[in-house]
Amino acid sequence: MSVRLKPSSVDGQLRDVFGAPVAELYERAISADASPAMTRALELRSFLALAEEQVVRVRDRVHDAMASDRDMSELSAEDLRVDAQWLDAALDAREGYRAALDGLLRTMPPPGRQHRPVQLAQHKATTILPPAVAVPAPQRAGAARARRP
Repeated sequence: MSVRLKPSSVDGQLRDVFGAPVAELYERAISADASPAMTRALELRSFLALAEEQVVRVRDRVHDAMASDRDMSELSAEDLRVDAQWLDAALDAREGYRAALDGLLRTMPPPGRQHRPVQLAQHKATTILPPAVAVPAPQRAGAARARRP
C-alpha cells in the first residue's frame, strides 16, 4: 500500500491547514507551484504514517502473543523483549516526526501568503553645493574649427 493511502494521526490537521484532503495535497505537491512548507509537511506525514504502521504491527503482535486463548508454551520472553525494543524505537520515531511536523506547521507562513523577496529602502543623500564661482571659459571653448579650402 502506498504511503499516500496509509492513514496517519495528522491527516485532519493537514486538511485543516492546507484546505484539502491528504490525497489531493499529494497531487498538489508534484506541481511546480507547490509551497515548500506543504511539500515538507507531506514528507514528514509520509514518515509518520510508516512509523505509526510499525507501532500498530508490533502492538498487534504482542497482543496476539499474550492472548488468553494462546498456549503458554508458545510464549517467549526473548520475543517479547525484542518486540518491546521495536515498539520503543517505533514510538520514538513517531514522536520525532510528530514534533517536527508540529514545528513546521507552527512556523510556516499563513496559507495564501506567497514568498516575496524583501525590498530594502534605499536612502538617498542630498546635498546643496555652493554656487559655482564664475570661471572664464577657455579660449577655444565652443569655437568652431575653421574650414580649410
